[in-house]
Amino acid sequence: MIESLPESIDGLPNICGCEQLIARATAGDAPAYLPESDIDFSRVGSAFAVALHMHQPLIPAGGGEPARVISNLRFMFEHPEVPDAHNASVFLWCYKRMGEFIPQLIGQGKSPRVMLDYSGCLLHGLREMGANDVLDSLKWLATDPACRRCVEWLGTAWGHAVAPSTPARDFRLHVIAWQHHFAALFGLEALGRVKGFSPPEMALPNHPDACYEFVRTLKETGYRWVLVQEHSVERAEDGGPVSRPHLPHQLVCRNSLGQSVSIIAIVKTQGSDTKLVAQMQPYYEAKGLGRAELGGRAVPQMVTQIGDGENGGVMMNEFPPKFQQVMQEASGSATPAMGVTEYLEHLAAAGVRDDDFPALRPLFHKRIWDRLEDGAEPEKMEATLLQLRQEDSRFHVEGGSWTGDRSWVRGYDNVLGPMEAASAAFHDKTQGMVTADPRYRSALFHLMLSQTSCFRYWGQGAWTEYGRELCRRVSDA
Repeated sequence: MIESLPESIDGLPNICGCEQLIARATAGDAPAYLPESDIDFSRVGSAFAVALHMHQPLIPAGGGEPARVISNLRFMFEHPEVPDAHNASVFLWCYKRMGEFIPQLIGQGKSPRVMLDYSGCLLHGLREMGANDVLDSLKWLATDPACRRCVEWLGTAWGHAVAPSTPARDFRLHVIAWQHHFAALFGLEALGRVKGFSPPEMALPNHPDACYEFVRTLKETGYRWVLVQEHSVERAEDGGPVSRPHLPHQLVCRNSLGQSVSIIAIVKTQGSDTKLVAQMQPYYEAKGLGRAELGGRAVPQMVTQIGDGENGGVMMNEFPPKFQQVMQEASGSATPAMGVTEYLEHLAAAGVRDDDFPALRPLFHKRIWDRLEDGAEPEKMEATLLQLRQEDSRFHVEGGSWTGDRSWVRGYDNVLGPMEAASAAFHDKTQGMVTADPRYRSALFHLMLSQTSCFRYWGQGAWTEYGRELCRRVSDA
């Protein structure tokens, strides 16, 4: 691939306008990591994967009138009086430090692995605030032949939108926008190696129609697998909890029209404790596992965890030495660190097919489909969902995420209402407009910003007002 994309256009990140080029870059199905892998899979008893999730929202809090959109991280640097501002410099180092750790370990003859999930908001904010050294460090990880086999980048939604409460057509725009932006920063070849998807907030839709559209979007934009939270899915055959979480599964989603789609699901276990990654718990758990039967073959199980890469004292301070200690110990051992795509490609080379993976469905789908026949139509679906809610207050189709006790819908009408109005206005006004049009790009940029999960996660107050203001700017754009 010789084409390259500009990083910014008219002062905005490159988030649209080259859809065909992006589709070609992500369409390949040749192994991305296997040719460069230094893992002797026949000697592996078990494996582990760790992923770091990195995000800072963009907020309307810069200078000028109306207030310029800047990174929340920049705001922290410029306003040392706000809570947590003292951590701004540490956050910035956390975004960069893998660019130091990975080459160091390689230079020591070790075989480190890490998966990285950076939101588009963060990437744009880093450039906007002049953190060019951070982005240069990340580009090295994405493109250097020695480093890229050790670092698997995960795709995500550009604006850190929560899939269950974001209109499906908007979520697709987030997915494609992230691919544009990543390719503009790190190149189309690097984008072609991005095969796994990390949903913001680990949020998986469980409304059958929403989940179908979510998985269809991932499949149609070139993703091979998705990370799911253990308590957001159930066994397809009986609705029970996941029984073999350290093996790959197939996530199967069926909609109210009887259409079905599936994608490989990698299960993240044990809730949301960031310390699991910071203290490298997946390695120690994997050491206690052996091979398991899959498709008639004995294959290594893999423990997979993701955690915020910058939040909390343990991640800030204890993770660096622990990561390096574990990577030194695990390299060349029977329990190596691997990327998920590398692991899946080794399974395929060993003769394991995707069809051999056990099936999962989103939470509560057995209860739904026990009441409905295929092709039941949306009206019957909604009537059934209403009936199930009336019978059991715990039943819901708001989706699952990293936490089982948080709703991304209830109590946020003052944000969701403007979000839905902004989405409707965007699609109405851009109908028939080419995606390379500067007006389209500006409106899309503000639409995606308005759907950032932070404007609900941090509760009512300044953050919800940020969200409402960004919704207003969608209409202006």
